[in-house]
Amino acid sequence: MTSTGASRERATTARRRFEHPQAIVLALVVAGLAVYGWLAPPFWVAVAIAAQLVVGGLGAVWVIGPINVRFGFARYGTFAVAGVAFTLLGRLLAPLAQIAAGPAVALLLFGVLWLEIRLPEGRSPRLAVDLSLVAIVFAAAAGVAATFPSSAWPPTVVLVVIAAAIPAMRAAELRGRYGVEAVGQAVLHLLAMAQLGVGLALLHLPGVVGSAILALGFHAWAGAAEALDTGARSRAVIIEFGSLALLGLLVALLLRPA
Repeated sequence: MTSTGASRERATTARRRFEHPQAIVLALVVAGLAVYGWLAPPFWVAVAIAAQLVVGGLGAVWVIGPINVRFGFARYGTFAVAGVAFTLLGRLLAPLAQIAAGPAVALLLFGVLWLEIRLPEGRSPRLAVDLSLVAIVFAAAAGVAATFPSSAWPPTVVLVVIAAAIPAMRAAELRGRYGVEAVGQAVLHLLAMAQLGVGLALLHLPGVVGSAILALGFHAWAGAAEALDTGARSRAVIIEFGSLALLGLLVALLLRPA
């Protein structure tokens, strides 16, 4: 075999070993838009977010493949929402930190997309997908809170609920709920988050503490719904997840500014 033939064989083997290289390209493009949004003025931030929604949404359909009702529809929207969430979160960082965070955002976005690609094949841990949804909610909440003043809490809560709509829908699909039933559970999930968000906004918690508690509440509600779906006793669910909610409330009260 000639050296040229050997090189081609090695290249072909490398391509076979690495599946879905287009996922890397898509993650880099959306991450580039996120980094641009960190440095741009407000108008161009809105343009970058709009581009992320279009590129991320259409790109996810291209990479993940045809729709399969058994795996849900919201899986095509999580990647685009993650891009928007990381764009908002990155504006919290100092300029030098933003430069260092660019590759990390590309890696995280690739991870979100990669989990959704491999989940139908049974090669993605369900817990990893759940945690990615929690991370998206946290990033969106922290970014929205940093963009708007704390006194303007009704718009911030509404924006966070809108950003969490796709993760809530995806959480319902991961519990085996589809169609109208998934929409209904997602609406209940969002109403619970809105109530928690209003309470956290009124407490005026410092930094990203409120966003972290809101993400914890998102995870707790999804866990409680799944426990009830699997036949757990209502009392046990109330005790387990109610204690988690009380712990979050205690942390919020302790960290509340004097």
